[in-house]
Amino acid sequence: MVKKAMNLVGRLVRDERGAEGLEKILILAAIVIPLLGVLLIFRNSIQTWVSNAWETMTGKANIQDPNPQAP
Repeated sequence: MVKKAMNLVGRLVRDERGAEGLEKILILAAIVIPLLGVLLIFRNSIQTWVSNAWETMTGKANIQDPNPQAP
């Protein structure tokens, strides 16, 4: 299993198309991993902000009905 992985990596390094693909994957990972970290760290703040913005746009607030009627 490890030998197969090493062979695959070796072929990717020798092949120009593989190197270009690997570069694209690394660039994508360099963007996505920090973004995921920020989203995980600030998820509660982001959730509150989006919820407030949605309520402002739709005009719906979490207001309890003072006279609830049974269905």
